[in-house]
Amino acid sequence: MAETKREIERKYEAGPGGKLPDLSKVKGVSSVIDKGLTALDATYYDTADLRLAAASRTLRRRTGGDDAGWHLKLPVAEGIRDEVHAPLSAAVPRALAGLVRSRVRGQDLIPVVRLRSDRAIRHLVDADGTLLAEVSVDAVQADRLTEGGGSTTWTEIEVELAEGADPAVLDKVEKRLRKAGIEPAAAASKLARALAETGLPAVPVTPAPAAPVTAGDHVLAYVREQRDALVALDPAVRQDQPDSVHQMRVATRRMRSAFRSYGKILDRTVTDPIGEELKWLAGELGLDRDREVLTERIHAAVAELPRQLTAGPVRTRLRTWSTARRSGTKRHVTAVLDGRRYLALLDTLDALLAGPPLRPAAGKAPADVLPRAVLNDYRKLTGFVHEALGEAAPAERDLAMHEARKKAKRTRYAAEAATPALGKPAKRMAGYAKSLQTLLGEHQDSVMCRQALREIAAQAQAAGESSFTYGLLYGREERIAADCERDLPALSPDEHPEYASDLEEVK
Repeated sequence: MAETKREIERKYEAGPGGKLPDLSKVKGVSSVIDKGLTALDATYYDTADLRLAAASRTLRRRTGGDDAGWHLKLPVAEGIRDEVHAPLSAAVPRALAGLVRSRVRGQDLIPVVRLRSDRAIRHLVDADGTLLAEVSVDAVQADRLTEGGGSTTWTEIEVELAEGADPAVLDKVEKRLRKAGIEPAAAASKLARALAETGLPAVPVTPAPAAPVTAGDHVLAYVREQRDALVALDPAVRQDQPDSVHQMRVATRRMRSAFRSYGKILDRTVTDPIGEELKWLAGELGLDRDREVLTERIHAAVAELPRQLTAGPVRTRLRTWSTARRSGTKRHVTAVLDGRRYLALLDTLDALLAGPPLRPAAGKAPADVLPRAVLNDYRKLTGFVHEALGEAAPAERDLAMHEARKKAKRTRYAAEAATPALGKPAKRMAGYAKSLQTLLGEHQDSVMCRQALREIAAQAQAAGESSFTYGLLYGREERIAADCERDLPALSPDEHPEYASDLEEVK
């Protein structure tokens, strides 16, 4: 079973002989406890072309110390990583292999470097004996395990913040180390240093994309950003981290929107099939997303009710409804992310960005192309809002408002993609479209919530429970929808011609 912990540490070049200064002089440190010497033996795994190292991920099998096993380190921010642990085994644990699959794809994970370290450990504690940080002096021998590799040795210092300790401790320790002439390490990790000093192949470095110039450059930069988000969110979705599924689905929608809005730049005969695959992925990820959102909404509404208006086992009934049909959902999502179709989609996106199917308009100046595309989406949105405002029948009005919401999203995403090139006019349009999307989204959530409440009330009645509270909540949702319908005219595009006018001036 894999476990995750947050690791906050800093690395330093060791001074002569690896000698530490007196760290008891660090402010807040009462004493330094010598914990002795530990021998560590770690084998690092990667693809033959070092895809994990290029993405600042490390996967190792280590013996020795008190945390022997498999460790996968995922970067969070500078000096901060999430370390995922799994028990010792002969092969790479399936759970850890899954967490790097969006990077590795179909490549094999092979041993690339062996690091053997003699680690001298010291604990920095405060006056109460509470651990503040662990300081290690590591004498390292690194051996490249791939063909043509060499060996190297060095000594370094690691300072790792204790769980729950104030991060300011690290600054205080660093101040003391620098005063003693000890400087931060040049390499981000032991593996990075080992790879740099033990021969070829070197860690591949992806050059930063050139600053966008043409209209095509800007659209591709937006698509690249969403592709990168998909790959980066993959481990978070597998770990069921909050909001990760939602954010991954948003990335798919933004890409699909870019393909459709900017068909004058990217050939849609190429991008439409990719868009269909992105739609498939969003659907697979969202099998239970709507139910989760509705559950949170209803729970919040119940919490606001006075106790005397909560008739029967409402929370228990809601919990029963929300967990129904959820069995196996996480396994399903993991299977999708491990499947050939998803991995092929990631490869296809890579190929698209490497050799984009550009149309003639792609080479033009952004101001000649992007405003027209955003305005085209905006005008379609205007038509859908008119239709929603003109519908008298409730069911048809609900459907029309839902369609308008989708067009508001598309307008927003098109304007977002254009903002780096067009500046304030596109940013203002994106903000307006987001406001309209939020209003229409609240209306749609109310529609879906009422459907759910009818279903829950029917289940409650069948079980002999009171349905009074569900009817009360249903009425609340009807009022919310009515408020949205009342507020929509004020947000109608007809009431805000300034957003289109700004872009017309750019065009």
